[in-house]
Amino acid sequence: MTIETKLPFDQEYVSSYSKEAGEPSWLLDLRLHALAKAEELPLPRPDKTNITKWNFTSFSSHTANTAAVQSIDELPEEVKALINKDEVKNLYVQRDQTAAYAVLADELKEQGVIFTDILTAVKEHGELLQKYFMKDGVKVDEHRLSALHAAYMNGGVFVYVPKNVEVKEPLQAIFTYEDSDTALFNHVIVVADDNSSVTYVENYVSTTEKGTVNIITEVFANTNAKVTFGAVDYLGKDTTTYVNRRGVAGRDGRIEWALGLMNEGNTVSENITYLMGDGSYGDTKTVTVGRGEQSQNFTTSVVHYGKHSEGYILKHGVVKDSASSIFNGIGKIEHGASKSNAEQESRVLILSGKARGDANPILLIDEDDVTAGHAASVGRVDPTQLYYLMSRGIPQTEAERLVIHGFLAPVVNELPIETVKKQLTEVIERKVR
Repeated sequence: MTIETKLPFDQEYVSSYSKEAGEPSWLLDLRLHALAKAEELPLPRPDKTNITKWNFTSFSSHTANTAAVQSIDELPEEVKALINKDEVKNLYVQRDQTAAYAVLADELKEQGVIFTDILTAVKEHGELLQKYFMKDGVKVDEHRLSALHAAYMNGGVFVYVPKNVEVKEPLQAIFTYEDSDTALFNHVIVVADDNSSVTYVENYVSTTEKGTVNIITEVFANTNAKVTFGAVDYLGKDTTTYVNRRGVAGRDGRIEWALGLMNEGNTVSENITYLMGDGSYGDTKTVTVGRGEQSQNFTTSVVHYGKHSEGYILKHGVVKDSASSIFNGIGKIEHGASKSNAEQESRVLILSGKARGDANPILLIDEDDVTAGHAASVGRVDPTQLYYLMSRGIPQTEAERLVIHGFLAPVVNELPIETVKKQLTEVIERKVR
């Protein structure tokens, strides 16, 4: 059945935008194909969350004229707080769709490491980018939001680490959302080639409350490679956000996620790791806080294809006021992935009577010789913990705050950049205060 969808920008606009950006024909063709698909594909259907009335297409502008800067001192205060000014080695800052500031250590440049905005990568590293762009990770035609993303992509980052290169210092990307009339379609690709390793951390911050954000991230850890991926998302309360982070691990490849999903508005989030190679490893740690009247849906999956693969999911969430948070955890072991292990744990802490939290663990096992397990809980603050703290003279409000921070600490402590870890702690404090 054909679904009539009114899109904000037509094929003529997309063609003009692509040609003005100097994009190769393969990307223009992909954009136009995706735009046609977006007119007929349905929205994704996250479990127990109706997103049909969410604002994914009502925006008036596709690009904003936000200025670049010459130094980090010219950046907004919200951005400067995330940067360690004493050690600015590997940093990219994007303001709306503008590549505002970028620096990469000379040593990494000499080793062939690429860390640049994605529109520059399209022109300067097009053949390499094409190899990974929406092929083995997120597909263009998965649903309407993935197709819209491919058609309207207007920002993002490309990271490539060559074979046998170890990036010892983290790469940090900061994306600011400042123009509420302009939608952000951000695409991030992180590739660690054979026997290489990299730590990449990104931040999304708003200086505006309202907007539309569509994020897709694709992470590739090739043979015996390792990617550590950290993120803190903190977008405004009237911002509708779709975020899809997808990982593909080859033989003995490792992908480790540490995600602080702190958006104030309605959010639907997918995080899927494909363990394609034998001996591959995926570990996803997620922390969330929902408040106000926001609705959030988080689906985390680890899919095992390789033998002796290991997949772990840990999700801790706090819900207060009238917010709703749905946690879906899926561990899937495909036929042939013998000796694999799929483990998951989801915990939701409810802080008010009107808040709703669901933890839905799912194991899909198509192989006999495997190990799998899950744990899930939804409940209030443990009265025994409160009693223990209050018996030592700590007021109840402060005791609850300490319990919440302890509950979320397993993910917060995994973030590899101290300024980012500090930001996440401050955001949690602000949201649960």
